[in-house]
Amino acid sequence: MDLDRFAADAPSDDAPGDARVCVVATQEETFERCRAGFYPAPRSYDRTRADFDYMAFYRTAPVSAVTHYARVVDRTEQTRGEPGPMDEADWAALIDPFSEERVVVIFELDDLVPLERPVDNDLNGVRGAWYCTVADLRTAETLSALRESTETGA
Repeated sequence: MDLDRFAADAPSDDAPGDARVCVVATQEETFERCRAGFYPAPRSYDRTRADFDYMAFYRTAPVSAVTHYARVVDRTEQTRGEPGPMDEADWAALIDPFSEERVVVIFELDDLVPLERPVDNDLNGVRGAWYCTVADLRTAETLSALRESTETGA
């Protein structure tokens, strides 16, 4: 796929440099939901209570890098079987492999913003949640460099 042809349609990377970001790992199915405007996390995860305005996404495949971030516009809870952004297929793909929890927090996202330069994996990926600033994302070339400026959590 020619990603360059979509560059003109990408939102500008104009977030404040000091804005707090939660960096999370996403498999392709989860990343596609982020493109659709939401990221779910089991309510028991610390990130559902942490204070941040943006989320950044470490993509496990096909690139093994942090490639995008998005502004969090809202957080809502959804219980399995009740109406919300997630349907049963979403629960099966995004929550069931990782947790038996019946309540998730849905981070509703603005459009994904591609980083000018992805943060490449030179470690073992991102585990849990890392917290940094937008400026940290823009300047780190590798996960090692990003990790030096982060706090970690679940």
